[in-house]
This record gives sequence, C-alpha cells and structure tokens, in this order.
Amino acid sequence: MIDVARLAGVSQQTVSRVLNQNAFVSKELQERVERAVRELGYRRNNAARALVTRQTMHLGVVTAGPMQYGPAQALFGIAEAARELGYATSLVSLGDIDRETMRQALDHLVADAVDGIIVLAPTVAAADAVEGLASSVPLVMFEPGALDRPRTVAHDEVMGAQTATQYLLDLGHPTVHHLAGPPGWLGSAARIEGWRRALTEAGCPIAEPRVGDWTSASGYDVSLRMLQRDKPTAVFTANDQMAIGLLKAASELGIQVPEDLSVVGFDDIPEAQFFKPGLTTMHLDFMEVGHRCVERLLQYIRGSQTPPEPVVAPFLVPRASTAPYRPRS
Repeated sequence: MIDVARLAGVSQQTVSRVLNQNAFVSKELQERVERAVRELGYRRNNAARALVTRQTMHLGVVTAGPMQYGPAQALFGIAEAARELGYATSLVSLGDIDRETMRQALDHLVADAVDGIIVLAPTVAAADAVEGLASSVPLVMFEPGALDRPRTVAHDEVMGAQTATQYLLDLGHPTVHHLAGPPGWLGSAARIEGWRRALTEAGCPIAEPRVGDWTSASGYDVSLRMLQRDKPTAVFTANDQMAIGLLKAASELGIQVPEDLSVVGFDDIPEAQFFKPGLTTMHLDFMEVGHRCVERLLQYIRGSQTPPEPVVAPFLVPRASTAPYRPRS
C-alpha cells in the first residue's frame, strides 16, 4: 500500500479509502490510485486486513436438500452479491437433514472463520433443523413462503399462488385444479395454501391436489391420470418443470392448450417462454432474494440493523397457455 500511495502521489489513507470504496474521495484521486494499483499489480493482504478489521471478508452458505431451480438461482445471487462487495463464499451442501448435521455444518463454517452464514432452507426439515440453534456469527435464512422476519428473507409464495389461481378464475373457469410439489417442501405448502385461499374466497369447489416431485417426468405421469379422471379446464402447477410434463400429457390425450385446458406455472424459468404454447407463469426473482440475503447479513455483521424489507413479491407473466373458459361439448 505504501508503494501504491507513493506511485499515485497520495497518502496511504487515501489508498485505503479508495480500496474500501469510500464515497468521500474525488474521482481524480480514485483514478490515480486505481491506475497505480493496476500498474503495480497490487493485491490486498486479506489476512492482515482481518487482523485490523476483525473481519475475514468471508461468508458461509449452507444448502439443504435437492438443488431445485429457485434455490440454485438464489445461491447464484448470493455469490454474485458477495463477490461485488469483496466477499468470498464457502459452501456446505447437505443431503440428509437433521439438527445434528445442520449443527455440524454451522460449526464447520464458524471454524473456517466466516463473518456470517446464509442458510438456504427450502424444506421443512431444514428450517426445523436451524430453529433454535445458536450461532456465534450472524445468520440469515432464505425460507420460501415464510413471513419476512429479522433473520429471514422470503418470497410471498402464498400470494403468488393466490394470484395465479385468481387469474384462471377471472378467465371464467369454474374451478382450478392443482398439480402440487412434494410434501415436506415449504414452497409446496405455501402454493397449496394460496391456491386454496383463492378458491375458498371465490366459493369454488376444491379438488384434492395431485402431487408430483418437481420434475417434468412426475408432471407427465400425474397429469395423465388427472386429465382423464378429473377432466379439468384449468390447472395451476407448482413449478414450470411439472408444467412441461402436463403439456406433453395433454398433447398425447388430444387435449388442446389453451382451447380445452388453461395452464399456469410457477417460477418463470428461462425456458418457459419457449414451451409450446408459451407458458403463463408466476415470475419469482430468486436472484434478488440472494442479493437481499447478503445485504441483510452484512447489516448484522456491521451492527446496523434496519427494519426488514418487505418480502419479494412475485408477479404474473401471461403467455399463450391460458384462455377464457369455453364449455366442452
């Protein structure tokens, strides 16, 4: 840093301010310091910096259960936000989840000298495993469908499912069937709750939800039976991958989408617009959730606790898979 300051013709304090992205440095000085940093190939000594600041600039992340689209995108958002802010990340991925394995994961990251930990907890088991566990460093959780509490970041998936179902009811469909996610997932429970709430408030009949496992294969298998037995005119699927299977099953049975059957998905995966027909779905910004997890965690690390931001609200993306209700002959 002394060499950088000498080459740039500034004080060491100014170099430190530039490297720490302090706003109270003129653009001209910032450019001089950055030019000197590039010319000298300067890299800050993180070990020395940790001794001074008592921070390692290192965040831990725990993932639990199979890595579905949403948690995977949230993980990418966490890594992106952390990197932009100068933090490295360490990942611990858990398969079987209980309090002991979660405790071991947290202890491992604490021993690795992280400044804080983010837990991606998409399942009930993962959320229960964290509940009540003490951590010697700040901890924040992504918990799908949960209320946004001080250490929790979430989507309002209940509202999202209710919006999707109400959209189909507003198209005139007498009721909406549901292809649900597997038991034990927080997202599954939240989406069932929102779907039921919309039907209950509208006074519509509620059929028992059909259950898949998030995959297109399960969506296909379950939908073959549902379409033949229940003969729905509208289906809300708990994710877009299962909607792919539903569209294939409908095609094989000679059911036209959207003329005979309207379909709404959930998540808005990048491929949804290229389905045939393009899939109407609820868009969830999982990258934004990852960014908020990092922002919330850094608030705790820096001791500046501000009120939690509202949960991230999903929104409907209408495409060609839905149409007004038309009674079948």
